[in-house]
Amino acid sequence: MRVPPHRLAAVFCVAAVSLLAARPAAAQFGVGARFAWVHANSQLDVDSVRFIGGQIRMGSPRLGIELSLDSHSEDVQLLNQKISDRPIQASLLLKLSTGTLQPYLLGGPGWYKRSIEPLAGPGATLSTTEFGWHAGAGLELRLGRHAGVHGDYRYTFLNFGDHDDKVIALPGLGGIVPRHRGSMWTLGATAYF
Repeated sequence: MRVPPHRLAAVFCVAAVSLLAARPAAAQFGVGARFAWVHANSQLDVDSVRFIGGQIRMGSPRLGIELSLDSHSEDVQLLNQKISDRPIQASLLLKLSTGTLQPYLLGGPGWYKRSIEPLAGPGATLSTTEFGWHAGAGLELRLGRHAGVHGDYRYTFLNFGDHDDKVIALPGLGGIVPRHRGSMWTLGATAYF
């Protein structure tokens, strides 16, 4: 039986919130801004596109969750179109240490929204949303108890071999390593309360 991606994402979010609620005394809440450089398709030889966004981070010293929203808009005069992309990601953060330098692993669901609207004159606005899993690793430099800067690399649109069998087979491990369609670098700063 195949479980729809949106149900898996809902289970992921409920599980993450439950884990965070287990240690409320040590929990921290943070809000921040970030830049992201997104390479939408690894199969094509195109440059990365810069996005501007923000994130909310909350969690305990070892486990956290990040909710992020990035945005990029581009006017294509030749086609009379404005193209806007807004990826929304929910990431579970597993911190590998609790000192000043905190390396972490991350992963979770993402919703990638795109809208195309006319720049001038009549025309319909087209809007799509794609769902995809992401995973990666990063490093946060804590600047005391109330601030931190971080950078990470994320593989987006992970494919675990659902239907098209695009999974890498490693000797002795079978087909467990997923392929990805895109990737992104993020660099941000967070103020913690």
